[in-house]
Amino acid sequence: MKFQKNIYKRRGSSVSKIVITGATGELGQLVVQNLLTKVSASEIAVSVRNVEKASAFAEQGIEVRYGDYEDPASLEKSFSGASKLLLISTPENEPVARIRMHVNAIEAAKKAGVKHIAYTGFAFVDKGAFPSLGNVHLATEYTIRVSGIPFTILRNAFYQEVFVNPALQSFIDSGSIVTSAGEGRINTVTRNDLALAAATVLAEDGHENRVYELASAVAWNYDDLAEILSDVSGKTVTHQYVTDSEAFNGMVIAGLPEGLARFQIALYQSIASGNEGNTSGDLEKLIGRKPTSIRESITQFFNK
Repeated sequence: MKFQKNIYKRRGSSVSKIVITGATGELGQLVVQNLLTKVSASEIAVSVRNVEKASAFAEQGIEVRYGDYEDPASLEKSFSGASKLLLISTPENEPVARIRMHVNAIEAAKKAGVKHIAYTGFAFVDKGAFPSLGNVHLATEYTIRVSGIPFTILRNAFYQEVFVNPALQSFIDSGSIVTSAGEGRINTVTRNDLALAAATVLAEDGHENRVYELASAVAWNYDDLAEILSDVSGKTVTHQYVTDSEAFNGMVIAGLPEGLARFQIALYQSIASGNEGNTSGDLEKLIGRKPTSIRESITQFFNK
Protein backbone atom coordinates (compact mmCIF):
# COMPACT_ATOMS: atom_id res chain seq x y z
CA MET A 1 0.00 0.00 0.00
CA LYS A 2 2.79 2.40 -0.88
CA PHE A 3 0.37 4.61 -2.81
CA GLN A 4 -1.94 4.68 0.19
CA LYS A 5 0.85 5.84 2.53
CA ASN A 6 1.88 8.57 0.12
CA ILE A 7 -1.68 9.86 0.05
CA TYR A 8 -1.84 10.14 3.82
CA LYS A 9 1.55 11.84 3.88
CA ARG A 10 0.30 14.48 1.45
CA ARG A 11 -2.95 14.93 3.36
CA GLY A 12 -1.77 16.08 6.78
CA SER A 13 -4.51 18.70 6.87
CA SER A 14 -7.50 19.37 9.09
CA VAL A 15 -9.42 21.21 6.37
CA SER A 16 -13.03 20.01 6.36
CA LYS A 17 -14.04 17.85 3.43
CA ILE A 18 -17.06 16.32 1.80
CA VAL A 19 -16.16 12.63 2.00
CA ILE A 20 -17.69 10.08 -0.38
CA THR A 21 -17.50 6.33 0.18
CA GLY A 22 -17.72 3.80 -2.64
CA ALA A 23 -16.49 6.46 -5.05
CA THR A 24 -15.08 3.97 -7.56
CA GLY A 25 -18.48 2.32 -8.03
CA GLU A 26 -20.91 3.32 -10.76
CA LEU A 27 -23.04 5.56 -8.54
CA GLY A 28 -20.08 6.95 -6.61
CA GLN A 29 -18.24 8.06 -9.73
CA LEU A 30 -21.32 9.90 -10.94
CA VAL A 31 -21.76 11.60 -7.57
CA VAL A 32 -18.18 12.89 -7.72
CA GLN A 33 -18.64 14.13 -11.31
CA ASN A 34 -21.80 16.01 -10.38
CA LEU A 35 -20.32 17.37 -7.17
CA LEU A 36 -17.36 18.79 -9.10
CA THR A 37 -19.81 21.10 -10.89
CA LYS A 38 -20.85 22.54 -7.52
CA VAL A 39 -17.69 22.66 -5.36
CA SER A 40 -13.95 22.63 -5.98
CA ALA A 41 -11.94 19.41 -6.06
CA SER A 42 -10.03 20.56 -2.98
CA GLU A 43 -13.26 20.31 -0.96
CA ILE A 44 -13.79 16.64 -1.82
CA ALA A 45 -12.23 13.46 -0.47
CA VAL A 46 -13.06 9.88 -1.43
CA SER A 47 -12.88 6.92 0.92
CA VAL A 48 -12.11 3.78 -1.07
CA ARG A 49 -10.92 0.24 -0.47
CA ASN A 50 -8.62 0.20 -3.50
CA VAL A 51 -6.65 3.43 -3.67
CA GLU A 52 -4.88 2.48 -6.89
CA LYS A 53 -8.25 2.20 -8.59
CA ALA A 54 -8.99 5.76 -7.47
CA SER A 55 -5.87 7.33 -9.01
CA ALA A 56 -7.99 9.32 -11.51
CA PHE A 57 -9.54 11.20 -8.59
CA ALA A 58 -6.12 12.18 -7.27
CA GLU A 59 -5.20 13.48 -10.71
CA GLN A 60 -8.24 15.79 -10.51
CA GLY A 61 -7.06 17.22 -7.20
CA ILE A 62 -9.43 15.13 -5.08
CA GLU A 63 -7.99 13.65 -1.90
CA VAL A 64 -7.98 9.85 -1.90
CA ARG A 65 -8.21 8.09 1.45
CA TYR A 66 -8.11 4.38 2.26
CA GLY A 67 -11.26 3.10 3.94
CA ASP A 68 -12.64 -0.44 4.11
CA TYR A 69 -16.09 -1.25 5.55
CA GLU A 70 -14.55 -4.31 7.20
CA ASP A 71 -11.75 -2.27 8.79
CA PRO A 72 -13.39 0.21 11.19
CA ALA A 73 -10.08 1.87 12.12
CA SER A 74 -9.43 2.72 8.48
CA LEU A 75 -12.90 4.23 8.21
CA GLU A 76 -12.46 6.43 11.25
CA LYS A 77 -9.21 7.75 9.78
CA SER A 78 -10.68 8.30 6.32
CA PHE A 79 -13.73 10.12 7.72
CA SER A 80 -11.68 12.57 9.82
CA GLY A 81 -12.51 16.22 9.28
CA ALA A 82 -15.66 15.42 7.28
CA SER A 83 -18.19 18.23 7.21
CA LYS A 84 -20.41 15.84 5.29
CA LEU A 85 -20.14 12.13 4.60
CA LEU A 86 -21.95 10.28 1.83
CA LEU A 87 -22.33 6.67 2.90
CA ILE A 88 -23.06 4.69 -0.27
CA SER A 89 -24.53 1.33 0.68
CA THR A 90 -22.26 -1.65 0.12
CA PRO A 91 -22.93 -4.18 -2.67
CA GLU A 92 -22.54 -7.09 -0.22
CA ASN A 93 -25.29 -9.66 -0.87
CA GLU A 94 -25.52 -11.31 2.55
CA PRO A 95 -27.95 -9.12 4.53
CA VAL A 96 -26.46 -9.42 8.04
CA ALA A 97 -22.93 -8.86 6.75
CA ARG A 98 -24.15 -5.84 4.79
CA ILE A 99 -25.81 -4.30 7.85
CA ARG A 100 -22.67 -4.97 9.91
CA MET A 101 -20.54 -3.08 7.36
CA HIS A 102 -22.92 -0.13 7.45
CA VAL A 103 -22.84 -0.11 11.26
CA ASN A 104 -19.03 -0.11 11.14
CA ALA A 105 -19.15 2.99 8.95
CA ILE A 106 -21.70 4.79 11.14
CA GLU A 107 -19.73 4.06 14.31
CA ALA A 108 -16.55 5.27 12.60
CA ALA A 109 -18.34 8.45 11.51
CA LYS A 110 -19.42 9.07 15.10
CA LYS A 111 -15.87 8.60 16.41
CA ALA A 112 -14.44 10.79 13.64
CA GLY A 113 -16.79 13.64 14.53
CA VAL A 114 -18.58 13.71 11.17
CA LYS A 115 -20.96 16.67 11.15
CA HIS A 116 -23.58 15.35 8.72
CA ILE A 117 -24.13 11.92 7.16
CA ALA A 118 -26.09 11.19 3.98
CA TYR A 119 -27.02 7.60 3.20
CA THR A 120 -28.19 5.99 -0.04
CA GLY A 121 -31.09 3.84 1.07
CA PHE A 122 -34.02 2.30 -0.79
CA ALA A 123 -37.19 4.08 -1.86
CA PHE A 124 -40.47 3.51 -0.01
CA VAL A 125 -39.09 0.99 2.48
CA ASP A 126 -41.73 2.09 4.97
CA LYS A 127 -44.42 1.16 2.43
CA GLY A 128 -43.34 -2.46 1.99
CA ALA A 129 -41.04 -2.03 -1.02
CA PHE A 130 -39.08 -5.22 -1.80
CA PRO A 131 -38.35 -6.38 1.78
CA SER A 132 -35.29 -8.47 0.86
CA LEU A 133 -33.56 -5.17 0.04
CA GLY A 134 -35.63 -2.77 2.06
CA ASN A 135 -35.08 -4.37 5.47
CA VAL A 136 -31.31 -3.94 5.21
CA HIS A 137 -31.75 -0.26 4.44
CA LEU A 138 -34.29 0.25 7.22
CA ALA A 139 -31.86 -1.28 9.72
CA THR A 140 -29.16 1.11 8.52
CA GLU A 141 -31.52 4.09 8.67
CA TYR A 142 -32.42 3.36 12.28
CA THR A 143 -28.74 2.99 13.19
CA ILE A 144 -28.03 6.40 11.69
CA ARG A 145 -30.94 7.93 13.60
CA VAL A 146 -29.80 6.58 16.98
CA SER A 147 -26.19 7.65 16.30
CA GLY A 148 -27.18 11.26 16.91
CA ILE A 149 -25.39 12.47 13.77
CA PRO A 150 -27.47 14.92 11.69
CA PHE A 151 -28.56 12.95 8.62
CA THR A 152 -30.15 12.95 5.21
CA ILE A 153 -31.63 9.67 3.98
CA LEU A 154 -31.55 9.42 0.19
CA ARG A 155 -33.98 6.62 -0.57
CA ASN A 156 -33.07 5.60 -4.11
CA ALA A 157 -35.58 3.93 -6.43
CA PHE A 158 -34.48 0.99 -8.58
CA TYR A 159 -31.75 1.85 -11.05
CA GLN A 160 -33.25 2.29 -14.50
CA GLU A 161 -30.09 0.85 -16.02
CA VAL A 162 -30.97 -2.56 -14.55
CA PHE A 163 -33.97 -2.68 -16.88
CA VAL A 164 -32.45 -0.91 -19.89
CA ASN A 165 -29.89 -3.40 -21.14
CA PRO A 166 -29.09 -5.65 -24.14
CA ALA A 167 -31.86 -8.08 -23.09
CA LEU A 168 -34.34 -5.59 -24.54
CA GLN A 169 -33.26 -6.67 -28.01
CA SER A 170 -34.30 -10.24 -27.23
CA PHE A 171 -37.78 -8.98 -26.35
CA ILE A 172 -37.95 -7.22 -29.70
CA ASP A 173 -36.67 -10.30 -31.55
CA SER A 174 -39.17 -12.65 -29.86
CA GLY A 175 -42.01 -10.13 -29.91
CA SER A 176 -42.88 -10.72 -26.27
CA ILE A 177 -41.92 -9.94 -22.68
CA VAL A 178 -42.80 -12.81 -20.36
CA THR A 179 -43.33 -11.99 -16.67
CA SER A 180 -45.50 -12.83 -13.68
CA ALA A 181 -45.71 -9.16 -12.66
CA GLY A 182 -49.18 -8.68 -14.11
CA GLU A 183 -50.21 -5.05 -14.45
CA GLY A 184 -48.17 -4.02 -11.40
CA ARG A 185 -46.03 -0.91 -11.69
CA ILE A 186 -42.43 -0.17 -10.74
CA ASN A 187 -40.57 3.09 -10.16
CA THR A 188 -37.11 3.44 -11.69
CA VAL A 189 -34.68 6.32 -12.15
CA THR A 190 -31.23 6.68 -13.67
CA ARG A 191 -28.06 6.53 -11.61
CA ASN A 192 -27.05 9.95 -12.89
CA ASP A 193 -30.28 11.57 -11.65
CA LEU A 194 -29.72 9.96 -8.25
CA ALA A 195 -26.10 11.10 -8.26
CA LEU A 196 -27.12 14.66 -9.06
CA ALA A 197 -29.58 14.62 -6.16
CA ALA A 198 -26.88 13.35 -3.80
CA ALA A 199 -24.42 15.98 -5.02
CA THR A 200 -27.04 18.68 -4.43
CA VAL A 201 -27.53 17.57 -0.83
CA LEU A 202 -23.78 17.43 -0.25
CA ALA A 203 -23.17 20.89 -1.72
CA GLU A 204 -26.06 22.68 -0.03
CA ASP A 205 -27.13 23.44 3.53
CA GLY A 206 -30.62 22.83 4.86
CA HIS A 207 -31.08 19.10 4.24
CA GLU A 208 -30.43 17.94 7.80
CA ASN A 209 -32.71 15.28 9.29
CA ARG A 210 -34.69 14.87 6.08
CA VAL A 211 -35.79 11.74 4.24
CA TYR A 212 -36.07 12.02 0.47
CA GLU A 213 -37.88 9.47 -1.70
CA LEU A 214 -35.70 9.73 -4.81
CA ALA A 215 -38.14 8.32 -7.31
CA SER A 216 -40.04 9.44 -10.38
CA ALA A 217 -43.47 11.02 -10.25
CA VAL A 218 -44.50 8.36 -12.81
CA ALA A 219 -44.16 4.58 -12.46
CA TRP A 220 -44.34 2.09 -15.36
CA ASN A 221 -45.35 -1.52 -15.95
CA TYR A 222 -44.35 -4.21 -18.42
CA ASP A 223 -47.28 -3.34 -20.70
CA ASP A 224 -45.74 0.14 -20.96
CA LEU A 225 -42.33 -1.40 -21.63
CA ALA A 226 -43.77 -3.50 -24.46
CA GLU A 227 -45.36 -0.41 -25.97
CA ILE A 228 -42.11 1.56 -25.77
CA LEU A 229 -40.15 -1.26 -27.41
CA SER A 230 -42.77 -1.48 -30.15
CA ASP A 231 -42.49 2.25 -30.80
CA VAL A 232 -38.68 2.25 -30.79
CA SER A 233 -38.22 -0.83 -32.96
CA GLY A 234 -41.21 -0.61 -35.27
CA LYS A 235 -42.03 -4.24 -34.39
CA THR A 236 -44.96 -5.36 -32.27
CA VAL A 237 -43.92 -6.41 -28.77
CA THR A 238 -46.48 -7.65 -26.24
CA HIS A 239 -46.38 -8.43 -22.54
CA GLN A 240 -47.29 -12.04 -21.81
CA TYR A 241 -48.66 -12.72 -18.31
CA VAL A 242 -47.65 -16.10 -16.82
CA THR A 243 -47.56 -17.72 -13.37
CA ASP A 244 -44.54 -17.45 -11.09
CA SER A 245 -43.60 -21.07 -11.73
CA GLU A 246 -43.88 -20.63 -15.49
CA ALA A 247 -41.75 -17.48 -15.36
CA PHE A 248 -39.17 -19.20 -13.15
CA ASN A 249 -38.91 -22.27 -15.37
CA GLY A 250 -38.62 -20.10 -18.47
CA MET A 251 -35.73 -18.13 -17.00
CA VAL A 252 -33.88 -21.25 -15.88
CA ILE A 253 -34.35 -22.90 -19.28
CA ALA A 254 -32.99 -19.71 -20.86
CA GLY A 255 -29.82 -20.12 -18.79
CA LEU A 256 -30.38 -17.73 -15.87
CA PRO A 257 -28.88 -19.08 -12.61
CA GLU A 258 -31.55 -20.33 -10.23
CA GLY A 259 -30.60 -17.80 -7.54
CA LEU A 260 -31.10 -14.89 -9.92
CA ALA A 261 -34.34 -16.41 -11.20
CA ARG A 262 -35.68 -16.62 -7.63
CA PHE A 263 -34.69 -12.99 -7.05
CA GLN A 264 -36.53 -11.96 -10.22
CA ILE A 265 -39.65 -13.88 -9.19
CA ALA A 266 -39.59 -12.17 -5.79
CA LEU A 267 -39.43 -8.82 -7.59
CA TYR A 268 -42.30 -9.79 -9.90
CA GLN A 269 -44.36 -10.75 -6.85
CA SER A 270 -43.65 -7.41 -5.19
CA ILE A 271 -44.52 -5.54 -8.38
CA ALA A 272 -47.74 -7.51 -8.81
CA SER A 273 -48.75 -6.80 -5.22
CA GLY A 274 -48.45 -3.04 -5.80
CA ASN A 275 -45.48 -2.46 -3.50
CA GLU A 276 -43.18 -1.00 -6.17
CA GLY A 277 -45.45 1.53 -7.87
CA ASN A 278 -45.19 4.40 -5.37
CA THR A 279 -44.25 7.81 -6.75
CA SER A 280 -42.61 10.97 -5.41
CA GLY A 281 -41.71 14.51 -6.44
CA ASP A 282 -38.61 14.71 -4.20
CA LEU A 283 -36.13 13.83 -6.93
CA GLU A 284 -37.51 16.40 -9.34
CA LYS A 285 -37.30 19.10 -6.67
CA LEU A 286 -33.68 18.29 -5.83
CA ILE A 287 -32.36 18.10 -9.40
CA GLY A 288 -34.51 20.94 -10.77
CA ARG A 289 -36.02 19.01 -13.66
CA LYS A 290 -38.09 15.92 -14.39
CA PRO A 291 -36.12 12.68 -13.95
CA THR A 292 -35.11 10.82 -17.10
CA SER A 293 -38.05 8.58 -18.06
CA ILE A 294 -37.85 4.90 -18.98
CA ARG A 295 -38.87 5.85 -22.53
CA GLU A 296 -36.02 8.37 -22.76
CA SER A 297 -33.51 5.84 -21.44
CA ILE A 298 -34.61 3.16 -23.91
CA THR A 299 -34.57 5.58 -26.82
CA GLN A 300 -31.07 6.71 -25.89
CA PHE A 301 -29.94 3.08 -25.48
CA PHE A 302 -30.99 2.09 -29.01
CA ASN A 303 -29.73 5.32 -30.61
CA LYS A 304 -26.24 5.27 -29.13
